[in-house]
Amino acid sequence: MNLNKKILITGADGFIGSHVVEQLVKEGHQVKAFAYYNSFNNWGWLDDLPKDVLNEIEVFTGDVRDPNGVKEAMKGMDEVYHLAALIAIPFSYHSPDTYVDTNIKGTLNVLQAARELDTSRLLITSTSEVYGTAQYVPIDEAHPYQGQSPYSATKIGADRLAESFYRSFNMPITIVRPFNTYGPRQSARAVIPTIITQLLAGKTDIELGSLTPTRDFNFVKDTANGFIEIAKSSNTIGEEINIATQQEISIGELAEELIRQINPAASIICDEQRLRPENSEVNRLLGSNEKIKRLTNWTPRYTFEEGLAETIAFFKDNLSKYKADIYNI
Repeated sequence: MNLNKKILITGADGFIGSHVVEQLVKEGHQVKAFAYYNSFNNWGWLDDLPKDVLNEIEVFTGDVRDPNGVKEAMKGMDEVYHLAALIAIPFSYHSPDTYVDTNIKGTLNVLQAARELDTSRLLITSTSEVYGTAQYVPIDEAHPYQGQSPYSATKIGADRLAESFYRSFNMPITIVRPFNTYGPRQSARAVIPTIITQLLAGKTDIELGSLTPTRDFNFVKDTANGFIEIAKSSNTIGEEINIATQQEISIGELAEELIRQINPAASIICDEQRLRPENSEVNRLLGSNEKIKRLTNWTPRYTFEEGLAETIAFFKDNLSKYKADIYNI
């Protein structure tokens, strides 16, 4: 692998993107971080990066829905990791247009620019939600797609667009499909921060939706490392690749473990507004990581216990940035 590549990360201001930026800088690359433009000059989670990391990156503010800005950001880049997306499932129920614009059109803008600029490597970020409820486990990359939410449907659409550009124009594209990622800097709408922030705020009735679904949880530093290892391997071009631990835990078991670690006096109550519509709930996710291990040098470095401990420590230090008293969709 050539050291010191020029790499653009879209969605760099987000949860996973900020960790990818941090790891790439530590590996010695020239990183351009594409952040969502806003008049507050807020760079999202990039603002929380250590100063020695932040000083090494170039921040480009724009909007992935705009093809001109996307192309401008991608000029002169060796590799592009496209992570920018709208991610919340409940928000997609009432605002699906924004998901089509950001997730599908945004991905098309990146693909078009990469084609025109002859970008030498492009990673497109998918999600385990494209599989829907497991029809068999572990879920490998051949599992059928099920659009169980507008969010999931737009990610399926973006993936298939990426596949079409690979097949039509022989472009160096890989579709990277992380299973549920958690860790420092995650948004409050995800289940682990939801539980931790309620507990740390002193609540003893922890409000959750359904407790029976299972998830395959990646610690964010393992997910970020997965992107980097996939980009290092030429064997991954034209492939769709899961990043998964191949282990599952139910939301109820997860909540009980966090309660045990933070406040054993707390208990769980079901909040009706947090329940997904029955046919939209993904009841089981357990991913196969056989392919990523076969094609790259990736392997998870963190146990679930280690990841949770680091996550809890982060939220203890950053609780003021979260609204623990409301349901974040």
